Amino acid sequence: MPIKFTKITRANMRALLSGNSLSEHGIIYERLANGDGRFVVNVMVDGVRIHRVVGKESEGVTRIQAEELIAKFRTDSREGRLKLPKGRKVSISFSDASTQYIEKLKLEDGKDILRKKRRFDLYLNPYFSKNTLANLTVSEMEQYKKHRQTQGAKNSTINRELAAVSHLFNKAIDWKWIDHAPCKIKRLKEDNARITYLTKEQIQRLLEVARSDQSIHIYPFIVVGVHTSMRRMEILSIRLSDIDIDKRCIYIPKAKAGARVQPITQTLADFLKGYLQAARPGQVYLFESKKAVDGHLVNIEKAFRRVVENAGFDPKEVVRHTLRHTAITHLVQAGVDLPTVQRISGHKTLQMVVRYSHQNGEHIQAAMDKLEDRYQLFTPKKIPEHV
Repeated sequence: MPIKFTKITRANMRALLSGNSLSEHGIIYERLANGDGRFVVNVMVDGVRIHRVVGKESEGVTRIQAEELIAKFRTDSREGRLKLPKGRKVSISFSDASTQYIEKLKLEDGKDILRKKRRFDLYLNPYFSKNTLANLTVSEMEQYKKHRQTQGAKNSTINRELAAVSHLFNKAIDWKWIDHAPCKIKRLKEDNARITYLTKEQIQRLLEVARSDQSIHIYPFIVVGVHTSMRRMEILSIRLSDIDIDKRCIYIPKAKAGARVQPITQTLADFLKGYLQAARPGQVYLFESKKAVDGHLVNIEKAFRRVVENAGFDPKEVVRHTLRHTAITHLVQAGVDLPTVQRISGHKTLQMVVRYSHQNGEHIQAAMDKLEDRYQLFTPKKIPEHV
């Protein structure tokens, strides 16, 4: 619907005296000292003030051209191609930035995209919906932390969400959306208390229940988990072509810390060999799902929770990631050196593996027993009692 003008009309422009102006709908008409008329636009587009001289009447410029220029600014803004003077940036909203961020990560073969998208969709975008990316402040980030804590989120969970925002900042700089990170993000202190893991007897109990469960996927999921320490999506996205029985390994093209080769036990190799032999012609994934967009299962939470409860465990304590904790913990307690454990688990840093060295683990006492064995060369004398 055309915009109706009541001020900047032909009659009013002709009657306008030198030095005066008319302003309406973001357009300014000025009468210059030499009698010429000049059109200027001054509008807000997506939170950005645009002030631009369109031209003079003597140059053939009319009000219609000023209207068309404003319409173009708004169209270009919607398409993310707002052409502003050098040194000025598009004021992109936080939610729009996160949406484009996820899409560009897909094109760049980014990592952990599904989890990042979930964090933005469920928690970050609803909270920062009224913010622009470039104007986020430390105070607002601190308020977000408190908001999530009141919702019952753990510090580690909040930190993963903050990490997603931090990565968005970094990529936004790379993509020239912003010149610098708008604020510094301070992580919360995480509870590095003892990590929950299953004993050998508990593992056996869980497997027995999983074997008889109605889900055909839950048993192999748990078997792979406790024999490798692989993460949930790493397991669910296993391709049959990436399983090498002879070399006893699984290739993971999209692991959290980058592509890697996952060593597997002989027991798991024998187990997977049966699945390879029974695979139907053309089957791509181990955990195939015709309903899933990606062709493989992406959610096994319901079945896992059911098995945990039927095995007599607390589903709040024993979660899917517990399988990873279990495998890594038993590697450490078996005396495997931490760099080797890191190679198997795929952790980015050795410090992340050190957390699994529980102070009251049996392997700690075994280490002290070894020290004692080496000290058998002498026996300390008994300290005399004071008379």
